[in-house]
This record gives sequence, C-alpha cells and structure tokens, in this order.
Amino acid sequence: MLFNSFEFLFLFLPLVFLGFFRIAQTSHRLAALWLASASVFFYGFWNPKFVSLLLASVVFNYAMGYAIGHAAKRKSRPKALLVFALTANLVVLGIFKYSNFFISTVNSLAGGSIPLIDIILPLGISFFTFTQIAFLVDVYRGIAREYSFIHYLLFVTYFPHLIAGPVLHHKQMMPQFGAASTYCINPRHVAIGIALFSIGLAKKVLLADNCSEYSTRVFAAASRGDTLQFFEAWAGALSYTLQLYFDFSGYSDMAVGLSKMFGVDLPLNFNSPYKAKNIIEFWRRWHMTLSQFLRDYLYIPLGGNRKGPLLRHANLMVTMLLGGLWHGANWTFVIWGGLHGIFLIVNHGWQSVTKRCRGGQNRRPSFPGSFVATGLTFIVVVFAWVFFRSENLASALLLVKGMVLWNGVSVPDTLAARISEFSPLMVHSEGFFPVTRLSGSLLFPLTLFGLWAVFLLPNSQELLLNPERTRRLNLLTPVIESTGNITWEIGFKAGIFVALLLACSLLSFSAGSEFLYFQF
Repeated sequence: MLFNSFEFLFLFLPLVFLGFFRIAQTSHRLAALWLASASVFFYGFWNPKFVSLLLASVVFNYAMGYAIGHAAKRKSRPKALLVFALTANLVVLGIFKYSNFFISTVNSLAGGSIPLIDIILPLGISFFTFTQIAFLVDVYRGIAREYSFIHYLLFVTYFPHLIAGPVLHHKQMMPQFGAASTYCINPRHVAIGIALFSIGLAKKVLLADNCSEYSTRVFAAASRGDTLQFFEAWAGALSYTLQLYFDFSGYSDMAVGLSKMFGVDLPLNFNSPYKAKNIIEFWRRWHMTLSQFLRDYLYIPLGGNRKGPLLRHANLMVTMLLGGLWHGANWTFVIWGGLHGIFLIVNHGWQSVTKRCRGGQNRRPSFPGSFVATGLTFIVVVFAWVFFRSENLASALLLVKGMVLWNGVSVPDTLAARISEFSPLMVHSEGFFPVTRLSGSLLFPLTLFGLWAVFLLPNSQELLLNPERTRRLNLLTPVIESTGNITWEIGFKAGIFVALLLACSLLSFSAGSEFLYFQF
C-alpha cells in the first residue's frame, strides 16, 4: 500500500487511527497489537505471500535477542549466538537481494551460463533486516533489553517506517510504545502530523513525480546507447537529483508526520543534505539513520579512526562500498559507494591539511567560501547520482561524457553559427535536446523552483518542529491551558497553507507512483 493512494488516505489511515485510540481506552496492550496487526496488513497489501517471511524474521530475531540477553547475563557464549543470528539475517537478505547479482557476476567473469533465479525482492527487506541487526547487537552490548513480543512486533513492523525507513533503534522506540501518553490523542501532535504529511505528499506528487518525467527519458536514452549532449545530459542528471531529493524527503516527512499523529516520534532521516558544505556534512544530513547505522555497526567495529589515517581511509572505503551495495544489487551502486568513499577520503585529507596550515584552529568559512564549498559538494553529488540511477556502467559513462562536454553542446540555430566562430566546442544546431526531444516548457521552471526550494527554503522540520522558527513565522498560535502552561497549536496561516497543499496533491494523484527507496 502506498502513502500516496486513496485507499491509504481514506480507508486504512482513518480506520487504524480511530481503532487505535478507541481500543487504547480499554487496553494499551491491545491497542499496540491492533497497530502491529494493521502494520502487517499494510505490508501484506502489496504481496501477501511475503507476510510469512516478515513474521518469521520477527519471531526468529526476538527469540535470538532473548537468548543473547540471557546468555550475556550468565556469560555463556553470547557472542556465538550473536554471530549465528547475524549470519542467518545476512544469508536471508543475500538470497533474496544478491543471488542473481552474484550469478551474473560469476557468469561475466568466468564466461558461464548459470541461469538466474526467478525471485522477487520483498519490499523493505533491507530496512527490517538492518533494524533487527541493530537490535541484536544492542542486546549483546547490554543497551537493549527484552520487552513484550507485541511491542517488539510493533517496533519492527510499524507501518510509517517499514517500507523505506528510517532504520530504527530499539532504545528509541520501546519507551514510547510503553508510555501512557502515546495512547491518548494529542490534538497538537495530530495537527503537526497532518501538516508534515501534507508537505511530504506535495513534495512527492507535485515535485518528484514531475521531475521523473524528464529524468526517465534521459536515462532511458542513455540505456539505449544514444549519445547525449551537454544540456540534455545535465537536464537528466539535475532532474533525477531533484526527483530523488523530493521523493525521499517527501517520504521521510510523511513517515514522521504519520507517526506523530499516533504520538510516536520517529528519528529524523533527512535534513537538507544539498545545503552541505562538504561530503562529510552531506552524509550527516542524507539518510541520517542509515549513516548512523553504518557508522555504529560497521565503520567503528572495523576500527574507525582509532588506528591512524591509512586504516581510517580503508575503513571509510569499505563502509561506503558496502553502503552502496546495500542500496542495490548492481555494480553501479558499488561504484556510487566507491565514489563517495573517495570523496570522503579527499574531504578528510583536505580538512587535515587546512587545519595544520591554520595552526590547529578551526575557522568559520566566509560567505564566498561557503558558497563555493556548497556548490562544489552539490556538483560531485550530482555526478555520483548518475551512477546510482543508471542501469549499467556504459549508460552512466554516456551521461557523464555529455555532462563534461565530451559530446559537444546543442543550441538553437540562431546561436550555433556565432558560437562556432570563436568557440572550440563541438556545437550542434539541433536545439537543446536533439536526442530526447524534451520540452523545456515545464523543465526549466521546475528545475529552477526545485533548486530554489532545496537551497533557500527551510525544510519541514525547521518549519514545524522548531518552536523558535515557527513562532517567528507565526505558524503556531499560543494557547494558555487551565494549568497556566502555554502550548502551541498550528496557526491559521499554516492551516490554510497545509489545506491548499493537501488539496493540490489530491487533485494531482497519478496511478500511484512508488517511492524510489522502495526498491532498496
């Protein structure tokens, strides 16, 4: 089931919301079971046969967490149980996600003809597997404790995060599922949740889905082997860069908003990453929970930065290569991860050099310096996204060649002759988009608006979850309670804006386009 579908908005969500708080008046435990059962139904709506895989994973990992926790107390080989449980999770993930990737790689290298397996990748398998791996490691470390099976089932299957994240930690969610306040309707939480959901829905329906029209055509042309020139290559790359941004940002807003309506705070997963001034900051802002997972459960156990710069760089590269492979079973994802590994190594090296030149002091960069740093970071991220999106290495290189003027530039006929007189560039007088025949009527304003929104507008959490900013913008209205305390509710201006966004999004619904991170 998709968040951007009528059956979710007008059937599933109202029934689950009303049922949860109605049952909570009788029993918090039964209300949690209702929400967990609804989440399992939400998952099974796509393909019911994978519900058994999800539930088997939940039961196995709960049992292993229980066993590891008790073995740790008795000091009776908890590490062996942890290794067994982690191996079992990774084997299942590997079978479903990487079997054909491994077979095709062996066929290519050895010239074999092993047939591919007819297998369907279960939705969200990477997310619910990583969530439970973190739980098992935290139990072994003594961070997580066993809770009721119902709460654990809800922790793993909780529908706002189940399909595309964020990656959850046991210690973040269990106290909330056990808190009495979660089971009482909070009008302010509901209002903020609806506002966040509406903003996220608008990002997906009005921006991401429109950007996909252009990115799809350009990347399809590259897959066919067509030679792309400068403007259309950049049109495709920027369109996908904005599509992925608004698609993932939209999902993240919708997930946090939906959960907020139920009184549960999900960890933020997206914080204006294209505003980052370097790649290190980018990864602190993009898919934040995955970055934290890779740092805490892969990079640091490998040694982190504790064993000198050379091993730190090796650990960074291994972490990013595996992070790339996590996103998809294709060498293009590995190359994308490797590129970001190189970017991070260069970034750390540059910071080390500049810090030594400044006598060990950190200085705040000037505005021109920040502008150049943000622009350079954005450009290398765009180039890396080309590999992330492309079906194979050949089509990615075709696009990159077009972006660096390897294939020349196309301009309108009136300019071609004049430019050729004084420019060494290969100029084609076929219009801006000779291969893809894109129409620029919506492409240019959509791209300009998208870049303006990305770089100059506050993000959703800054608008609605930052009390100081919302007070300054008059988005929240102060309300004096009977106790004398002041609380804040969504103001009139914000309410009108959210209502208009929601109406425009509903009127623009297409056939229910999936979120890009569903495939990972």
